[in-house]
Amino acid sequence: MAGGNGVKTFGLAARDTSGVFSPFEFTRRPTGEEDVRFKVLYCGICHTDLHAARDDLGWTTYPVVPGHEIVGHVTEVGSKVTKFKVGDKVGVGCFVGSCRSCEQCSNNLEPYCPKMIMTYLSIDEDGLPTRGGYSNEMVVNEHFAIVWPNKLPLAGGAPLLCAGCTVYSPMMYYGLSKPGTHLGIVGLGGLGHVGVKFAKAMGLKVTVISTSQNKKEEAINRLGADSFLVSTDSEQMQAAIGTLDGILDTVSAVHPIMPLFGLLKPHAKLIVVGAPNKPLEVHIPPLIMGRKLLGTSAVGGIKETQEVIDFAAKHNITADIELIPVDYVNKAMERLEKGDVRYRFVLDIGNTLVAAPTT
Repeated sequence: MAGGNGVKTFGLAARDTSGVFSPFEFTRRPTGEEDVRFKVLYCGICHTDLHAARDDLGWTTYPVVPGHEIVGHVTEVGSKVTKFKVGDKVGVGCFVGSCRSCEQCSNNLEPYCPKMIMTYLSIDEDGLPTRGGYSNEMVVNEHFAIVWPNKLPLAGGAPLLCAGCTVYSPMMYYGLSKPGTHLGIVGLGGLGHVGVKFAKAMGLKVTVISTSQNKKEEAINRLGADSFLVSTDSEQMQAAIGTLDGILDTVSAVHPIMPLFGLLKPHAKLIVVGAPNKPLEVHIPPLIMGRKLLGTSAVGGIKETQEVIDFAAKHNITADIELIPVDYVNKAMERLEKGDVRYRFVLDIGNTLVAAPTT
């Protein structure tokens, strides 16, 4: 299996700004002393994968193999591995490396390490490009692998490695996890619907904020939100002024955020966790008058990601997913761009990814 340059691997790659995926063969490093190798079973499709495939953010290098919501079964462990054994369930999220010694790493904040290595679109320690979970197998240092609880489903749990951690981490950091806190969640997509589930499990009061009435019944009756606010309805927005302790804005498209600040109480926080590919417009005086904070957040570190997965297992939280075969990936990207998914696509890698015929 392993040649001089590594282990033959296959997956799906986008090769240019069209973002179209096709079969791709590449190599991964042999299993090192501290490495865990695993068969990928499921991989969630994050909005970032779409941005990366089309180079929307301007830093894609092709070919790109995305995917950072990855779960599977361990097939091999290095001689110094202590967290895993062959056959264990395992997860890998948004990053696979960091310096392990700086201030950020020492505080379990690896995503903020200057030498953080992303699961894809980075250069690994071996000098090769990192490739994500749209592939048949992964190899990762055990420190960056998540121990998977037996009671948490793999497919439904996979998106929590990114989407779940992206909403959980700012709720904890910015003090928005205290029971009784009134939290607004903007957007009921891949991030937003998971945010509602985590917030309700923490005992928060949740208002979902959306551009239309379409998802009201879903938000309240199925996901358990306390109220629903249509951001394009001036009367509803006016009635809700000054009612929220915090807002998580999960929208990845460009949208007006100043009206959202009006919903906040004085000293409250608007935290942006979506990643619009163009600048948002912010007017400072209204923030000053209410001492309101505009914050941001990436995913949590490895310690916090493990906490997210364990919390989800304890509270029976999974993402609402549409499980798809790998040959549907290009159609899924088209639908994702239109917001036509409730609420996360997950690729069934284990059952539907097959190696392309060699020519």
